[in-house]
Amino acid sequence: MKSQDIRKAYLQFFESKGHLIVPSAPIVLKDDPTLMFNNSGMAQFKEYFLGNATPKSNRITDTQKCLRVSGKHNDLEDVGFDTYHHTMFEMLGNWSFGDYFKKEALPWAWEFLTDVLKLDKDRLYVSVFEGNEAENVPFDQDAFDIWKQFVPEDRIILGNKKDNFWEMGDQGPCGPCSEIHIDLRTDEERAAVSGFSLVNADHPQVVEIWNNVFMEFNRKADGSLEKLPAQHVDTGMGFERLCMAMQDVTSNYDTDVFTPLITKVEQITGLKYTSNEIKNVSEEQNKTNIAIRVIVDHVRAVAFAIADGQLPSNTGAGYVIRRILRRAIRYGFTFLDTKEPFIFELVAVLADQMGEFFPEIKKQQTLVTNVIREEEASFLRTIENGLSKIYYHIGLIQSLSEEGAHPEKLISGKLAFELYDTYGFPLDLTELIARENELSVDIEGFDKAMQEQKSRSRAASEVSTDDWKILVEGNTETFVGYDQVENEVKITRIRKVDSKKDGVLYQIVLDATPFYPEGGGQVGDKGTLFSANETIEIIDTKKENNLILHFTKKLPENVNANFIAKVNTDLRGLSAKNHSATHLMHLALRTILGTHVEQKGSLVNPNNLRFDFSHFSKVTEDELQQVEGFVNERIQEQLPLIERRNIPIQQALDEGAMALFGEKYGDNVRAIKFGNSMELCGGIHVNNTADIWNFKIVSEGAVAAGIRRIEAITSDAVKQFYASQETLLSDIKATLKNPQDVLKSVLSLQEENAKIKKEMEQLLKDKIDGLKNNLVSEFKEVNGINFLAKQVNLSMGATKDLAMAIGSSKPNSFVFLASIEDNAPNIHCYISKELVSEKSLNAGNIIRELGKLIDGNGGGQPFFASGKGKNVAGIAGALDKVIEYVQ
Repeated sequence: MKSQDIRKAYLQFFESKGHLIVPSAPIVLKDDPTLMFNNSGMAQFKEYFLGNATPKSNRITDTQKCLRVSGKHNDLEDVGFDTYHHTMFEMLGNWSFGDYFKKEALPWAWEFLTDVLKLDKDRLYVSVFEGNEAENVPFDQDAFDIWKQFVPEDRIILGNKKDNFWEMGDQGPCGPCSEIHIDLRTDEERAAVSGFSLVNADHPQVVEIWNNVFMEFNRKADGSLEKLPAQHVDTGMGFERLCMAMQDVTSNYDTDVFTPLITKVEQITGLKYTSNEIKNVSEEQNKTNIAIRVIVDHVRAVAFAIADGQLPSNTGAGYVIRRILRRAIRYGFTFLDTKEPFIFELVAVLADQMGEFFPEIKKQQTLVTNVIREEEASFLRTIENGLSKIYYHIGLIQSLSEEGAHPEKLISGKLAFELYDTYGFPLDLTELIARENELSVDIEGFDKAMQEQKSRSRAASEVSTDDWKILVEGNTETFVGYDQVENEVKITRIRKVDSKKDGVLYQIVLDATPFYPEGGGQVGDKGTLFSANETIEIIDTKKENNLILHFTKKLPENVNANFIAKVNTDLRGLSAKNHSATHLMHLALRTILGTHVEQKGSLVNPNNLRFDFSHFSKVTEDELQQVEGFVNERIQEQLPLIERRNIPIQQALDEGAMALFGEKYGDNVRAIKFGNSMELCGGIHVNNTADIWNFKIVSEGAVAAGIRRIEAITSDAVKQFYASQETLLSDIKATLKNPQDVLKSVLSLQEENAKIKKEMEQLLKDKIDGLKNNLVSEFKEVNGINFLAKQVNLSMGATKDLAMAIGSSKPNSFVFLASIEDNAPNIHCYISKELVSEKSLNAGNIIRELGKLIDGNGGGQPFFASGKGKNVAGIAGALDKVIEYVQ
């Protein structure tokens, strides 16, 4: 049964049981500050489990893209080494929100696996929670009794808290779970060792395929459990593992989820992957297999993250995506000998394979391909820099060892970690290079440096959150900020949050708040909360699990009082102008550059706006002026805001509204229209484009391959911009002694500067020619080699030119020149090509060795190389030592 058919069968089965099929949420979470990525099927439904929102149906089924690479659920380092862990995976799910419970969920699971999919019942084991006396949670007798109807008792396993009590995190909804495991070993292996003993023992062929979580409790901050007001079912089934069971293989990578990608890697590299059925492969083949598994797994995670709007970067979720991709690149570099970008070629295979169920990968195929290709090229350059660094240190260790000063011949753990952290070198690559040079690596030092970094990272991000203190029971909190900037409110709940980054803060929830929470690129509102007796400053507003959180540095003395919530309208007004201008600019870009332009990121605050969009070349000055003019024309047209609230999403799309990839929309949406600009948006906007006053682009540049970024300003910021430009022009005029025509004066200066530069270049050429003629006479013959070593008074570039000129003037020449520029020494070595071949001399190796004497490094080709350092005093030693290479 093909993977596409398995996925369809699951969804159709639960649709027949009254479940509503919903699409996968984006893999990247933009509206949940507690998670970077969807790491489980239930993540998009958290607000329903917490009782903060009402689902569109009490029964839902889906297949959810998940990513587990950080935090509690981190499988990254396992990926590739075994056959069943993945970064991105699909979680098939069926959900009950206060509707059915164990007596329906467990029989349905058994029915689907054994009646629909026809899995061998004798290979299935089930587990139930054994109970936990310390937490006063009893043995799950109900689940046990249900399973006895289908499974012999000797295949029902009693699981402990670790294996059979599922928790969303340190706090929040949780409950006992009942898992289904399958034993995929051969009949002989099963007869020898019971599968019962291998469940939850990390055996690659005895794996969990289904988990029914019965959400009954809420884990509080103090670790205690309280009963939830309703009971829920949270089911997760590993799609890849189910495909393994259905396709009669013993590795996820041998299923058709991965084989098309593996075949493509084989075609590109010329290497072969061996399936899990082939035993006793060589160590070299095993390394190849691991590398290919890493690559085909990681490209899925990276491609879908980019398609959902997360570009690789150096911070946050973007850093995680970059790290995953770099892990794939370095495995290819080390074990598949791929020195050029190639992973991007797998995107087309992925799009063909998964585009039916996940149309975003088809829609964004060109963008994803270009971004991955550019990331690959960039990181391969970084790897080359890392190689230069490690070879420099190896040379230093070897030379010190020869002198008896470095007897242990050991690469330090600090250096190994720097290579890992900065250059992306896995430890095994550093060890491989070390072994090739008869060295070893300080593993303990590496582990220590790694642990120190993890501790720093944990400490920086550590947050402790108290339980909510509910002040108003059963209240549904609402947002009234589209119509009001001030409102009488009651506080419905409060809690304290303590973090190393921000210190102690308080989160306040209001019954009917006018404060806009951060979202859609727009920053959260600030303002005040005041009563008759006190005023509390609201420093930020965010949204979490459908609750609007107001951040304060202190709580009101009387939290039960009546308050007035008042938004800072100055700041909101400026943000609104920038937000509306962003919509107009989006339309302008699509009109002027083409409809391939799509929003890929946005930041709107009171000071400016930032807009990332898909486009594959630099936006020209003329195009930027057209965009600027287009937006300002719409401002001058005084277009009124046409706001459509709570309309069906399909109706909005049919009317021409733009939806953004990677955003999560409900069945009903809010559409914002200014003239021909119409977008789905929950943000704050001006009532009329005239309120924006003016629009000015201040910068344009690249963010990633195929992604450009424009930064712009509106309103008062434009006035300040022109005022500063006027001041700058006045300063320039004063510097030029107030000419009547400033531009003419500047052009005259440029012409004069070009003339002087040309004269200087001629003088330098004459100086080099003169030095060349003088130095050629200083060659001396050493073992049949024309040898010259000298320090000259020239720039680094001129010294390089001089070395090349002198060296090419005589056969069998060996030229070594040094100079000082900006108080930094530089060295250059030229060796005639006949000497390179006949005497095995290598300028690159010589520069790397002598570079140590000037506290620097360098490199190049065998016939010419250059280096730069920090220790000027070391030049004399380098000039003395270089003759040893020709003696």
